[in-house]
Amino acid sequence: MKHRIVCVVGPTATGKTALGVELALALDGEIVSADSMQVYRGMDIGTAKPGEAERKGVPHHMLDVVGPEEEYSAARYVRDASSCVDDILARGKLPIVVGGTGLYAEALVSGRDFAPAGTQTACREELQKQLEREGPEAMLELLRRFDPDSAARLHRNDSKRILRALEVWYVSGKTISQHNEETRRAPPRYEAFWIGLNYLNRQDLYDRIDSRVDRMLAAGLLEEVRALLAGGVPKNGTALQAIGYKELVNVVQGTADLASAVDKIKMESRRYAKRQLTWFRKNPEIHWISWDKTPDLELARQISWNYLKNWV
Repeated sequence: MKHRIVCVVGPTATGKTALGVELALALDGEIVSADSMQVYRGMDIGTAKPGEAERKGVPHHMLDVVGPEEEYSAARYVRDASSCVDDILARGKLPIVVGGTGLYAEALVSGRDFAPAGTQTACREELQKQLEREGPEAMLELLRRFDPDSAARLHRNDSKRILRALEVWYVSGKTISQHNEETRRAPPRYEAFWIGLNYLNRQDLYDRIDSRVDRMLAAGLLEEVRALLAGGVPKNGTALQAIGYKELVNVVQGTADLASAVDKIKMESRRYAKRQLTWFRKNPEIHWISWDKTPDLELARQISWNYLKNWV
C-alpha cells in the first residue's frame, strides 16, 4: 500500500462517518477515528460515536481508547493511531482516517513529534513545583535565558506554554521553535489522499447541526452526562469540556436550565464548525465535496471513487 491512507475530514454533521464506511466497504479498508472526544468510553451520544449498525461490519479503531476521567493528548493520539494505521497497512488493507479534529488528522499524517512525548514527565512535575514556589514571572525569566524568542512571544500569565517551552528545552536541548521547525521540514509519515465534506450553503450546515443536537437530546444525552458525573468524572476534566457535555453539566448541577443549555450547545456547535472549516481550508490537498441541502451519499461515493481509482 506504500503507506498510503485516505482521510475524510470536514466540519461536524457533514456525513464523514457514513462516507468513510462506504469507502471502506468499496476499498477493503478499515476506519481510524480522528475525533478528540470519541476516544473516551461512555461518551457515545454527544460525540456522535458510530454504533454497530452505522459501522456496517467495518472495523473501527481509536474509539473508546480511555476512560473519561483520563487526560488524552494529540501526542498520545499520534502514537496510538499510527500503530493502528501501520497494523492495517501490514495486513494489506487501506486505512481510512475519519474525523473532524484537524490537529489529530494532520499530526497523524505528518508523523508530527510532540516533544516531549509524555503527557506528564518528571521534568514537567518539577517545573510545576517551581512555578508554584516562584511564580510565572520567574519562570518566564528562566525561559528567557534559553529561548528568548519564545519568551518574547509569551505572556507572563501563560504558564502552560511557558512550562512546555522550558520542558522541551530541558528534555531535548532544543528550543520549542527549533523543534517545531524540524518537524515541519520532515517528510510526512504517510501519503494521504484528502477528501473534505461541506455544504454549499452555510445555513444548511447550521440547520443540520441544530437538528443533530435535538436528536442527541432525544437519544438521551442529558442522561449520559448524569451517568458520567455519577461515575466520578470531574466536571473540569478534559472529557466534560466537550461541547454538549459542559453545558449539560450545569443543568445536572442545577445552575442552568435545559432550554438555555440546548441553545448554547447549538451556538457553540456552529462556532466549532466554523473553526473546523477555517482549519481544513488551509490544507490545499483536500478535494472538497459540497452537499446541497441534503447529503447525497451515493454521489459522494462515486465522486470519491473517481478521485481514488487511479491512486490507491
